[in-house]
Amino acid sequence: MGRAAAPQTHQYPPSVSREGYRIIIAFDVPTALQYAEEGRLEEWIHAYLTGGHWANPALSEGLRRQRRWWNGPLELPLGCLSRCVGPEPGMEYPDEPEHWARRTAQMAAGFGEALAIPPLIAEYRSGELSVRDGNTRHEAIRLRGWATCWVVIWYNSQADYLRHTDFLAQGGWLAPP
Repeated sequence: MGRAAAPQTHQYPPSVSREGYRIIIAFDVPTALQYAEEGRLEEWIHAYLTGGHWANPALSEGLRRQRRWWNGPLELPLGCLSRCVGPEPGMEYPDEPEHWARRTAQMAAGFGEALAIPPLIAEYRSGELSVRDGNTRHEAIRLRGWATCWVVIWYNSQADYLRHTDFLAQGGWLAPP
């Protein structure tokens, strides 16, 4: 009779824990940065969009419909990003002013440190960064008085990705590709 093989163990990064058979991923900036460094940012994004506290499965499904190019997470000034949700006229997804004020104030009051908040997800659209996930967080960050936020940017073409990546590198926001 042979000896039983030693059980295999797997080392999980500090931001990932194993709970039974489920792997729990932290949806914060350090974990997103770690996944990006490993070339797995899109994996983190879809895990976040389908299972995080602020889940947005419809966005995940839409992102999977075609190839995307990604930058981030990057810390950018709030003014570089355009919201598409809110009470202001012309918003793609309007919200009632009272509801918006209450939700964003509650969220802002619950924020601890900026690195614990999931990065916003923005789409590059003809030179503009449109927040597609995290509009409420964007406003709550502004209410906290923070001038910057962490963001992941997606591009719908390689040409846009290369052009904007060059712009970001020239501005000192990231190292050239």
